[in-house]
Formats: sequence, structure tokens, C-alpha cells
Amino acid sequence: MRKSKSIMEELNQISVSRDKNHLVENRGEHVINSAIHLIEQIEKNYDPDTAKDLTNRLINSIRSKDGSKFNRGIKKTIKESQKNETK
Repeated sequence: MRKSKSIMEELNQISVSRDKNHLVENRGEHVINSAIHLIEQIEKNYDPDTAKDLTNRLINSIRSKDGSKFNRGIKKTIKESQKNETK
């Protein structure tokens, strides 16, 4: 008796290497667009000095693969904003 593969198995075999490349391309495109949108929001909502600091922290966080750098900066900005609002 001949064992046959399902259509899905055949499609999965064909697309394994293509999927890897497509996945990297697709995710890269989404991450870059999201980062651009985030930088635009930062520039729109914060003064130029704070926006520059947060943008640098974002880029450095990505470069060093350490999200805590950006998180520290945004938390610092939130604290300062709350202090200014209570005055």
C-alpha cells in the first residue's frame, strides 16, 4: 500500500525555507514601521529634549537588546510629568 502525503504536508515542505525568509521580512517590516510610528508619537507628545532622549533610548535598547533602557527613560519622564502636574 502506498502512503500518500496530505496536501498540507506537501505545502508545508515546499514553503519551509520560503516561510523563514518571509517571516523575517514581514516581521522586520512591521517592527520598523512600528518604531517609526512610535518615534513620531514621541516627537508629537514630548518637548524636543525629552523626545530626543526617549528616541535615543529606544534605538539604544534595540541595539543592545535591552528593553529596560527605554523603560527607565519613559518611567522617568512619567514621574517628572506627574510632579509637574501636582505643582
